[in-house]
Amino acid sequence: MISISAALAGFFLGASLIIAIGAQNAFILRQGLMRSHVFILCLICALSDAVLIAAGVAGLGTLVGQSPMLISVVTLVGAIFLGCYAVIAFRRAYHPGAMKAGAPEALSLKAAVATCLAFTFLNPHVYLDTVLLLGSLSAAYSGADRIAYGVGAAAASFIWFFGLGYGARLLQPVFAKPAAWRVLDVIIGIVMGLLAISLLMRFFHPA
Repeated sequence: MISISAALAGFFLGASLIIAIGAQNAFILRQGLMRSHVFILCLICALSDAVLIAAGVAGLGTLVGQSPMLISVVTLVGAIFLGCYAVIAFRRAYHPGAMKAGAPEALSLKAAVATCLAFTFLNPHVYLDTVLLLGSLSAAYSGADRIAYGVGAAAASFIWFFGLGYGARLLQPVFAKPAAWRVLDVIIGIVMGLLAISLLMRFFHPA
């Protein structure tokens, strides 16, 4: 019989790692406010987490942990990408235009998907959280319980991303003013910039 406690352990640990201010969440929040490609982007984020969690539970975390070069490459590329996106966010804040909640987003579906994938797979924290941390902690379970643990962690991702993407529209009255978009983009730019700096520090001064 599958242990409910194992599934709940995976769910709450997964939720604690996902629910944080980060590049991926900031991007989904902005797209949700714009009502632009929300379903497909939330699905990509949730499925990506599920795949990485499954890989970690299956034991890939051990292999990744033994390849510091791989983590270093992803860290550097991720820092460059986040730095560039921070510049874009600050430029949007400086020239907010006529952005309104629910208005068409400038990003095409192809561009939005590519950006979402970059935020997901060029962030080394994703691998550290899903593959390494969740994967290593799954060693406390075996058989069906281990599967339940992974399913619980993946379920947290689905609930969070779809809740964030579609729940963002509740903030639309606040974002009816261009000034609110300017503030949001400044916050996004700061978050992206700080993440880029932290990744560069990790790259040049690995633990």
